This record gives sequence, C-alpha cells and structure tokens, in this order.
Amino acid sequence: MHDDLLYDDRVTLWGLFFEVYEGIQRRLERELRAEVDLPGGWLEVLLRIGRTPGQTVPMTQLAEMVLFSSGGVSKLADRMERAGLIHREPSPTDRRSLLATLTPAGREILDRALAVHVLGIQRHVVDHLDAAQRQQLETILRTLRAGLNSPSVDP
Repeated sequence: MHDDLLYDDRVTLWGLFFEVYEGIQRRLERELRAEVDLPGGWLEVLLRIGRTPGQTVPMTQLAEMVLFSSGGVSKLADRMERAGLIHREPSPTDRRSLLATLTPAGREILDRALAVHVLGIQRHVVDHLDAAQRQQLETILRTLRAGLNSPSVDP
C-alpha cells in the first residue's frame, strides 16, 4: 500500500467533504420523510421544476439537473406522477420530448417540504458558520461547479 497516498491531504479533504454532505443529506431526508412524508430525491425534482420559469422542464433537462440517468429520472417521475405531484405531457414543439410540470398538489407539497428543508439547512449548515464562512463556502462551491462545466472536464 502507498502510505503517501493513503494519508494524502487530497484524500482527507474529499473524505471530509463526502462525510459532511452525506451526514447532512441523511438528516434532511429523514426530516422530510418524518414531517412531510416525502421520499428521498423527490424534493430535488419538485424544487428543480418549481424554480424553472413556467414550472415546466423537459425530462432530459430534468435528468441532467438532478444528476440521474434518464431512465432513473423516468422511473422517479412515474412514481411522482402516480402520486399526483407532477404531470408529464409531450412538448408542443417536439413530440419526442416530454415536459414535466408541477401539479397544484406538487406545488403544495413543495411549499410544505421547503418550510421543513429550510429549517433543516439552517440547523445543520448555517448555524455552524458565520457570515464570512458562508460566503467562502458559496464561492468555493460555485468555483467547483464551474469547473464541472468546463469543456476540459470529461462528463
């Protein structure tokens, strides 16, 4: 084993990032399930559709937004549509493309879920950082996201 890599600061940094993300995500999902009965991953879909102008998103774009495969997001959308939270219909400009739209029930559950989610973010993230640290974290995350969108990075 290469001890120099085993204890490499980059491995430690990544481990800390992943540990914090996973820990916070588990807590947030547990709170959403307990208080709103919203399964994991559903808030992300509702939020992405809700934050899009017209609250309508092509399914292929939605899959990219939530980082699922198109098949994975289709199965999730099937469950969400059966639950009455979204509606899918063919695009008027491209019949091969489906558009996902929030239903009134989807907007209502999104509102309820966001009330719980924002309090969870406050409790698990914001309360542990001062204003300067929050700004630094936002800057770092935006920089990393921009790097993901760089043409020199493989998808």
